[in-house]
Amino acid sequence: MKLTCLQENLKRGLATVSHAVAGKSTLPVLANVLLATDGGRLKLAATNLEVGITHWIGAQVSEEGAVTVPARLLADVVGSLPNDRITLTLDARTQTVRIECGRFTSNIKGIEADEFPTIPGVADREPAVSLASDVLREAIDQVAFAAATDESRPVLIGVLVRLRDTRMYLAAADGFRLATRTVNLPEPVAQPMEFIVPARALAEVARIAADTEGNVSIIVTPGGGQVLFHTESTELVSRLIEGKFPDIERIIPQQYTTRVVADTLELAKAVKLASYFATASQNVVKLVMEPGGEAGPGRLVISANAAEVGDNTGELDCLVQGEGGPIALNVKYLADLLAVVKTAQLAIETQSPQSPGVFRPIGQEGYLHIIMPMSIR
Repeated sequence: MKLTCLQENLKRGLATVSHAVAGKSTLPVLANVLLATDGGRLKLAATNLEVGITHWIGAQVSEEGAVTVPARLLADVVGSLPNDRITLTLDARTQTVRIECGRFTSNIKGIEADEFPTIPGVADREPAVSLASDVLREAIDQVAFAAATDESRPVLIGVLVRLRDTRMYLAAADGFRLATRTVNLPEPVAQPMEFIVPARALAEVARIAADTEGNVSIIVTPGGGQVLFHTESTELVSRLIEGKFPDIERIIPQQYTTRVVADTLELAKAVKLASYFATASQNVVKLVMEPGGEAGPGRLVISANAAEVGDNTGELDCLVQGEGGPIALNVKYLADLLAVVKTAQLAIETQSPQSPGVFRPIGQEGYLHIIMPMSIR
């Protein structure tokens, strides 16, 4: 194998695939990245056997070939080289890759490419759906963070993806919060399907989509065990989680007794200030909704109280409909939600201090977030 490519392209490509490199594994080859010539391009690939990422970069190929080399070492070496042309040459007998750039030369010993696991590819399969990368990225960003991190209930560390007619529905829950997002698709799906993707894999898809201008195609393997996300230069394949996702429709309250419309940025500032005190008292932040009279608008009072530290109170003028009242929430969950709301205003709907708080961005149909209440002492 012998080829020439640009340092910045190789550096970016290695950064893309490195997220799939196995941290600890009994198989040494899983700590490596595959370098292979492929149709006049250089293919980079990494896998931890749950997620596999493949990325292609432009290259001038003189000799075909393939090898795997330690991912961390290669990324460190390439990242330290000047922004110039890099020549990679493989000595097939010793499986050593020679890296030449400017006045620098490095030799890295690798493992034969035959030992690297096969990562499934698109292989002319029809995508179940194809949609704009920015739309998919925003939907993942608004939902995936609500998935559980504790693996005691495997289905909850995943995100439910439901494809039906011209809609894609995403949902994630960890037992304390629930996020759902509905996306309108450019054309109807050929057949309805439902599957659970690990939230960590979807977070990688969002990261890849951020560097993509075109569409992202989603393909489910015929056996239904894996899902593949395909862009012009990158593919990510992930195993799917087996099991049945909870019936989340029954968790969503169908009515409310109080509805508040607040300024998103002002609310985020008040919540951030309260969080400095809330962290010392089990992350409890209290919201009190006060309806306005004829004198003016209603108020939302945000407070946190920690016996050992002190307390904080903030007030916002809001539109308050209904009877008002208090609700206590986990300040971290509230901050996570406010970080992904892009609209100027946010609606908060409640029924009682013991009922969940329902959040809907004003002006963005299809996004819903629910946070379970905490007890107010």
